[in-house]
Amino acid sequence: MDILGAVGGEGGDEDDKEKEEEAERERQEAIREAEERRKEKHRKMEEEREKMRQEIRDKYNIKKREEVQEMPQEEPNPLMRKKKTPEELAAEAEAEDEDEFTKLRNTLETQVSELKAQIESKCSLQ
Repeated sequence: MDILGAVGGEGGDEDDKEKEEEAERERQEAIREAEERRKEKHRKMEEEREKMRQEIRDKYNIKKREEVQEMPQEEPNPLMRKKKTPEELAAEAEAEDEDEFTKLRNTLETQVSELKAQIESKCSLQ
């Protein structure tokens, strides 16, 4: 008995690789077909649901909502987005602080003007 032949040596190596490659191609094809069937099934189900929704809208005179797709066009994966530099982060923080200070100042100005009006209405000069 030959040791190389028993372990799977020289003779059937190429034949096994071809069989494995063919099996892998068949497996990939089966996966693709199953995915297509699944997508078609879900498409049909969604069509049926939309038909039912439309019947309900017609019955109760409801207008269909317009689908607003104003989603910002960002990178598909938020984890892969471009990192902000420290300068950009500092500029954003400063702008945010300015907004808070502006809001606070406007609030104080309105309160002062209200108090001034109250005081003037209570005090009458003779």
